[in-house]
Order: sequence, then structure tokens, then C-alpha cells
Amino acid sequence: MTAQSSLARLSEAGVSVWLDDLSRTRLETGDLENLVTTMNVVGVTTNPTIFATAIAGSDSYAGSLDELAAAGASVDEAIESLTTADVATAARLLRPVYDATDGDDGRVSIEVAPPLARDTAGTTASAKALWERVGEPNAMIKIPATEEGLAAIADTIGAGISVNVTLVFSLTRYRHVVEAYLQGLEKARAAGHDLSTIRSVASIFVSRVDAEIDARLAELGDPAAAELAGRAGIANCVLAHEIHSQLFTSERFRVLELAGAQPQRLLWASTGVKNPEYPDTMYVTGLVADDTVNTMPEATMRAFADHGEVGAPISTEDYRAADEVFDQLARLGIDYAEVMTLLETQGLEKFDVSWAELQDTIRRALERA
Repeated sequence: MTAQSSLARLSEAGVSVWLDDLSRTRLETGDLENLVTTMNVVGVTTNPTIFATAIAGSDSYAGSLDELAAAGASVDEAIESLTTADVATAARLLRPVYDATDGDDGRVSIEVAPPLARDTAGTTASAKALWERVGEPNAMIKIPATEEGLAAIADTIGAGISVNVTLVFSLTRYRHVVEAYLQGLEKARAAGHDLSTIRSVASIFVSRVDAEIDARLAELGDPAAAELAGRAGIANCVLAHEIHSQLFTSERFRVLELAGAQPQRLLWASTGVKNPEYPDTMYVTGLVADDTVNTMPEATMRAFADHGEVGAPISTEDYRAADEVFDQLARLGIDYAEVMTLLETQGLEKFDVSWAELQDTIRRALERA
């Protein structure tokens, strides 16, 4: 099977392939354009870690940093300038995809600053500022699905802005994310926005769930526990898919749909395998469903292109099997709610660390300029 046909078959199964990476080097060398042309890439996601790595490891930003230093830009002003410029360039490159898919794909995501994750008003203000700064209709603003973030998601959607809801772990929180999306659509309709132009994805994190639960299973030293290793991440996504199928066939959404609204799509995130003993494409093969997105690090994308198999679509039988996985985990004493709360906390901490690294990188660069 050729690389192109593996990814093409995945796309034909209804899974949109988005690249979880962006850098000015990718843009300037034509690498991103090549991935769009040859690897079925139809979207891009970014985060503070990605930009910290991109800016620290490339000379492509030197000219812009010199200009920002001469203008007396602060560290945070420089970060916003550099990252929004890259996102805008990528959005323009992907605009034909956006047009061809009526806005479903061709999307490029940029995240609000991590320190705002517990600040509803600050997140909303930042989301609006980033949207205006990028200035492209196919941008998406990433907002973490914290409790404080939920109200910001509703307000941002209500302002007619497309949102990528990130850092979603628990099924309860996912239900709240859908509620925030529906509230946002209702606000947008009341404000006179065209609902057909608003899109959203809910990013369900996969590999981190397995990493945490597998570690707890290993501590039990129980053969029954060992059999559950590597199953929780996909099972969690399968149950999120079941919730999606219920909530977006509701009468409440039907009213919004008649006004032009589109369902919020499920996006599988954190799909790079962390356990080297697992197949490197398991979070792609095991999560095939129509009208979903899989955002992949390049290594995962190329692995799937090389030897990936398109799995069977998620079915009602899979819902039952996923329920049984969590029933067994509960019988073994694995506290689902506690695990998911921990993962959210750790995710926010990791973003804070990356943000601090990005600030330090920019601060040093501005001082050298």
C-alpha cells in the first residue's frame, strides 16, 4: 500500500488528517504545502510547545525578532506577533481546502495564552484579539476545556468565532463542552451571526489517558489488569463518540441546524503513541469514524502513511465494549474521575512550562537583537 493510498483511504473513511505542528521553516520551505499535496493534510493545529520548539530551533524568525526589538515590543507582544503571522500564512495556504469543504477543513488553530486557562474574561478577550489579529476566516482559536474555559467557549462562539476546544479528557467534561458550544450557537443566533460560518472541534486527548491508567494497572500486578493495558484511551474516545451521536441528534440542536449550524466535530488529539511497545499507529487505526478529525504529529502521520491500516468504523458494539473496559477498571479500583482531573491539571502545567520556555526564548532573542 502506498503512503498516499493509506492516508487517502483514511480520508475516504471520513477522518480528516490535520498536522499537529507548524513552523516558519515549514512555511518557507514549502514543506507544509507538500504535505497538503501529497499526504492528505487538510488542517493544522498548534500549541505553545510547538511554537517554543519552532522558534528556538530556527533562524527563520531572526528578521522579525530584530524588527520587534527595534519597535520596543514586549515579550508577550512578540509572541503574539510571531505566532499569529505563522497561523495567518498557513491559513492562506489552506484557504482552497477551506473553500472546497465549505469550511469544515482547511483550519489552522492557535491557542490562547496558557496563564489564562482559569480566567474566563481574559480568555474571551484573548480569543477575540487573536481572531482579529490572524484575520483569516479559516482560523480556529484553541481554548482549554477548564471549568472557567467553558463560559469563554460559549462567549467566543457567541461572537461568531470558530473554536477548537482543547485538553478534553473526561466524558462529563465533554458533555459540558457540547453544552457550551450549543449555548454559544444560541448566543450567536441571537446576535445575528451567520451560524453556517461557525465551526468547532472538541479535542479528546488519547495517549495521555493510556499512559496514566497503564501506570496504575502495572502497580496492581494483576493478570486481569495487564489485559486492560492500552485500552482506556481508545475506549474513552469511543464513548465520547456515543455521546456525540446522542447530543447532535437532539431537538435542541435540530433547531440550530435549521438555522445553519453544523455539529461540533470530534478531534482525536495526543495521538502519538507514548509506549514503544504499542503499534505506532494504534490511535489512528482504532479511531475511524465519519466526520471526525485526527491531528497527528508528523512522525505518526508518516508511520501511518508507511504501514497504517484503516480500522473498522466505530459502531454500537464498540460502545458496549468500551463500557466494559471502564467497568473492569472500576472493579480494579481505578478511579476514572480522579484520573481525568489529574490529567487536566498535568496538561495545564505542561502548557505553562512550555509558555515559560517560549517567553524565555523570545526574551533572549529580543535582548540579542
